[in-house]
Amino acid sequence: MQRTTSHEALKAREARLQQLLLQGLDGDESAYRQFLTLLGAHLRSFLRRRLQSAEVEDLLQEALLAVHNALHTYRRDQPLTVWVQAIARYKLMDHFRAHARHDALNDSFDDQAELLADEDHRADQAQRDLARLLEQLPDKQRLPILHVKLQGLSVEETAQRTGLSTSAVKVGVHRGLKALAALIGGSR
Repeated sequence: MQRTTSHEALKAREARLQQLLLQGLDGDESAYRQFLTLLGAHLRSFLRRRLQSAEVEDLLQEALLAVHNALHTYRRDQPLTVWVQAIARYKLMDHFRAHARHDALNDSFDDQAELLADEDHRADQAQRDLARLLEQLPDKQRLPILHVKLQGLSVEETAQRTGLSTSAVKVGVHRGLKALAALIGGSR
């Protein structure tokens, strides 16, 4: 149950940060200031686990400035913390490169592995994103992609399960993948 509670807290923080950012992007200066304050606390914790205390505040300011400058790249339908942490990771790696200390380089390999190893979150997020995209496709495209591309069934097995002809399965996969690419390209 601990994992669920922690997962729920992460979802609540994500929702609150995203709500404040969207209000800020819509012109609410107070909400944007509150967003930056809450985001600063989140990033400070993130950076403290990876840097000496004297370096944290400087890098925090750089990360917050980078977030502010990159606001035009944020897509409202995407998870906010994933986007923010990507920016923070780049700032952190830039910091390690710039300082090029032997101990920082050794630690950075562990830190990078930890930063990039958030497999559960990434896998869950990827599944949710893919499910949302697939929901937008008609059954004639969605089902062939699910069975052939995601479950690894043959075209013939998919035809039997779906009641489609083998050529309809092939066409469904082709058109479905093309439609997914258009959806992904259009959401940028």
